[in-house]
Amino acid sequence: MRRKLVAGNWKMNGSRAALAELDAIAAAAAAAPDVDVEIAVPFTLIAAAADRAPALAIGAEDVHEADSGAHTGCVSAGMVKEAGARFTIVGHSERRADQHETSHDAWAKAAAARRQGLRVILCCGETEAERDADRAERVVQAQIEKSVPDNADGSWFTLAYEPRWAIGTGRTPTLDEIAAIHAIARAKLRMLIGDAAAGVRILYGGSVT
Repeated sequence: MRRKLVAGNWKMNGSRAALAELDAIAAAAAAAPDVDVEIAVPFTLIAAAADRAPALAIGAEDVHEADSGAHTGCVSAGMVKEAGARFTIVGHSERRADQHETSHDAWAKAAAARRQGLRVILCCGETEAERDADRAERVVQAQIEKSVPDNADGSWFTLAYEPRWAIGTGRTPTLDEIAAIHAIARAKLRMLIGDAAAGVRILYGGSVT
């Protein structure tokens, strides 16, 4: 049985003063022991967040694919782990759009995180234009095929379906639309990693009503 997982992402928001919000989140998590709670925060807050809320899984919003080197302005998986991160997000739609990251980039970052013992939340999802052109299934399948590491399993890997058209557009997918993509995603995972796909949790990340 896969445990339920609720994950949050602060994006480029928050300050040390905002860490007080973690107290309420930790209290709610303690009241639901059958649910895992993970919060991704900006790099600058990882250490303070991990210290303030040790019962929560604090993570990074991204990592670099290299373990070290001449990559000015980048942060490695090992660095965020040392700061207190237990997981990282990779392949987020905003990274794909703003930084032109590819599915191969997401794969490399997931592999780097795994090398350092971090759990990974890999994001996938179609744009509004791709949804309207009836290409959502093909886009998600292609992203999964190019992004998922060969050794992925549910002990450290989570997939998040994040339709870009459901973020800040006023459009919200129906439960049936989400379930359909989740089913396609799990079938694709099964093709790639076999029986291990059954243990992988699949999230929805986007607007709700």
